[in-house]
Amino acid sequence: MPEQDVTVGQLLLAEYQSVKEEQKARIGFRDNLLYVTLAVVAAVIAAAAQAKQPSMLLALPPVCVVLGWTYLVNDEKISAIGHYVREELGPRLAQLASSDGSFATFGWEAYHRTDTRRRSRKAIQAGIDLTAFCAVPMAALVVFWASGDGGGLLVGLSALEASAVVGLAVQVLVYVRPAPTRA
Repeated sequence: MPEQDVTVGQLLLAEYQSVKEEQKARIGFRDNLLYVTLAVVAAVIAAAAQAKQPSMLLALPPVCVVLGWTYLVNDEKISAIGHYVREELGPRLAQLASSDGSFATFGWEAYHRTDTRRRSRKAIQAGIDLTAFCAVPMAALVVFWASGDGGGLLVGLSALEASAVVGLAVQVLVYVRPAPTRA
């Protein structure tokens, strides 16, 4: 059997394919989390309205926080993969392809970020994320508080839930900011 040598370029391309597959899987998972959140919100609101039990709305904040945090973590990893491909993997492959570094790799990774409407899309997405994962559960808490339906324990629980929702909102806003460039 002839011995086959694996080149550094082949290893880097295999790594590229692997991280892009991970990114693709994370994008699909992340995007589905919004649909799951909408379905859960609709189900809980319908159940609470049908049972005439505003305390059932207390299920929304923890569910929305968990789904929102999972969404946010996946979104961050998607961005981190893109950053890694642009800043680490691409330049290493370009260096192998051309000694003067003039060869550009993975142009789409940088090109799609130059769209003039990118900032507005990011702002709108942040608004959608804040609405789905933070405003909706806060509205549920306000309805619960306004109903006067809960005893001390449920009101205490709702205060903890409100803190968690506010914490998630802060994290959503923190992650909207561009990642610092590495030196």
